[in-house]
This record gives sequence, structure tokens and C-alpha cells, in this order.
Amino acid sequence: MSSQSDEMPATTKEILGKVRQMVPPMLEKFHKGQLGRVAVIGGSEDYTGAPYFSAMASAKLGCDMSHVICTPGAAAVIKTYSPNLMVHPLMRQTPGPGQDASSLPAADTDPKEISSKIIDMLPRLHVLVVGPGLGRDPLMHETLAKVLAAAREQRMPVVMDADSLALVIKSPELVMGWREVVLTPNVVEFGRLWKGVKSEDQPEPDDTRPSAQVEALSRALGGVTIVQKGGKDYISNGETTLTVDLRGGLKRSGGQGDTLTGSIATMLAWRKAYLDKLWDHGGKLKEEEMLSLAAFGGAAITRECSRLAFEKYGRALQASDLTEQVHIAFKNVIGEPEGDWHLVSEEKRCIYAIVVFWPEPGMRKYERHLHAVTDCQELDALWHNISEPATTDDDYTPDISVTEMPKGA
Repeated sequence: MSSQSDEMPATTKEILGKVRQMVPPMLEKFHKGQLGRVAVIGGSEDYTGAPYFSAMASAKLGCDMSHVICTPGAAAVIKTYSPNLMVHPLMRQTPGPGQDASSLPAADTDPKEISSKIIDMLPRLHVLVVGPGLGRDPLMHETLAKVLAAAREQRMPVVMDADSLALVIKSPELVMGWREVVLTPNVVEFGRLWKGVKSEDQPEPDDTRPSAQVEALSRALGGVTIVQKGGKDYISNGETTLTVDLRGGLKRSGGQGDTLTGSIATMLAWRKAYLDKLWDHGGKLKEEEMLSLAAFGGAAITRECSRLAFEKYGRALQASDLTEQVHIAFKNVIGEPEGDWHLVSEEKRCIYAIVVFWPEPGMRKYERHLHAVTDCQELDALWHNISEPATTDDDYTPDISVTEMPKGA
């Protein structure tokens, strides 16, 4: 299986290095839920796969708890897909032609009543994904609008995709100026968004580069983060624009964007863990850059999922094949956070594996050292002793990594 790490541009490697800093280490002190509680709102009678793919991507990437909030009909189906997801049948669709809406309780027909149960869940969540499998049902959209208003009040990050973007086109004030929102349109959806949100007297951008157009749409929406999917992914908050140009697969099956939304959601949950200082990370990242970094990480993982799945299945690739690759893709393009001295627990003695790779012409060998350390200062000194003599020759600069070993190693 090939890897594209060696062909990454230096800028991409630098950005992914920042993304890696957001990834929480696996520490014994963490308890269930701290490393991510994500909910996907979508799933209707016609579309049950999309919310599943999104929620499973979140789970496979590493969020602790992954929820799906959908209609009762969709819930019965999605529950059979995986026992690992928590599925809540709280959404409702407009009664069909054969149903008498007046005979139904308000809990099934009033968007305020329906949304109240979902809004009650928000304090228990870190991130929302809205849109996968949502459809165009008016009651679903009215309910979602109320949930979004409540999420905005609580400053909750939200990833919006698919049919939820139609809601933005209809009511752009829902997200206008909301800095915690990430929109993930494809090229067609992007065009509809631009036409829907720009004022009549607002000219088309003079700069026709995709990056400039994404910047313009973000500014038109008051600085929300836009991820335009395509041959390259463009990410912009109206001020800074990033390009994700990693190689993906060549099959364009439906549902691949759901892996993107779920992956971004978990990265946003980790962003919260970082900002809450759940571990000692040194605080090198700025809060204002972390939303774009989360989007970049999710996009990079999704493109690698697509590449890996296409290598395996070719033109037979399906969206479910990307789900299988999420963890491998994460390891390929981001990797586990380095267990440097900032991550050492000072309350216990830990075993650390220090691996030194020496590049030489025609070969690559490594040395592996196991060391027990008691505190941060001891590991800092150990790192210095190993790395300094190993880097005296510029022609043979090694790669050095530090990893905490499981107990009993």
C-alpha cells in the first residue's frame, strides 16, 4: 500500500504538524466523553446512509460518543447498521397526504415542540453536524432552524452539509457572522450559495481563482468557514485560505462528503479539548486559527480515505469503503501526537519508547530505546542527551519520536 507522505508539499506538512498538536494524547486521566461528543442531525425516510457515514467517521476517528438524531423511520434502520452509535428518533417529517395533521399531537407537528427535545441535548454535546440525509422536508427544515438558533446562543461549533445548505440559501441570517460554523459545499452547492447570499448589487469577484471565490463567499457570510470540496479542497474564513491538495481516489460515489463532515466534527471536538487544556500542550496554537486547522485535518483524512479505498476497490468503491479507512488515513496523514515532555504525567512513572531513524544512502535503519522516566524534567534531559549527539552531522539528520508505552511494555 503506497503512501503520499513523501510527496506532500512543505506547506501541507507544516499545517498538518499544527493539526497534530490538536490531537489529544491517550491518557489514563481522561474519562468517557472528554475527547468528543458529536451529534449528526439528519436522516429521513429516504436517506439513512448519510448520517450513519458521518457519525461513524466521527467515531472511527476517535470521538468518544457519536449520536444520530433522525426521524423514527430512519432510526429503526440506522440502529441496525451499528450498535456503536446512539440513535435518537427526535426529528419529524411533514405528515403525508394520507395523514390528518390535525389529529396528530403537537410533539409530531410543531417545530418548536419537536426542536425542544433536541435543544435539551445540546449541553451534553460538543459539536453538531447537520444536513446528512436531511432531505427537503419543510418541517425538518423548520425544526433544524430552531436548533441552529439555540446552538448559536451556546456558541457550539456546527458543520453544515447537503440539504442544510439549502436552509442557508433561504435564510442566510441563520449563520451570518457565526464564526463557529463550517459549511462544506461541493462546486455546485457553492454556486447556489453564492447566488443566494450575495446582494443584487454585489459584483462577482474579479479574481476567478477558486481560493478567491471561497474567500468572497466567506466574507459575504460574515466570516464563517467555508470548505469547498473538489479536485482540491479550499478552506477559508474570509481572511486566511488553505488548500488541501492531497491525492484522493478517482471514484466519485455519493456519500463521501459524509466522511468529511464527521471527520471535521471530531477535529472540532478535539479543538475544544485543546482550548479547555485537558492536557499540557504548551498552548502554541491560536484559537482563531484552530477552526480552519480542524477543517484542514478533516479534509486531509477524507482525501486519504478516498485514495486508500480506491486503491483497494477501484471503480467498485462505495462510501462505506471510506469508513473502513478512517483510522489508517489518520495515521498516514496526521499520526498520533508525539509523547514529548509536555505530555508526561508527573504523578506516575512512565515507560517511553524513543525511536531514532537514521537515513543513509539506499537504506533506512533505526535504533529503539526504552526508558523509564519519573517527571517532565527527566524526560526533557533524556531527550536532550539522545537528540543532540544524533544531530551533529547535517547530512544524516535523524527523525526522532517519543511514544508512551502501554503498561507492562
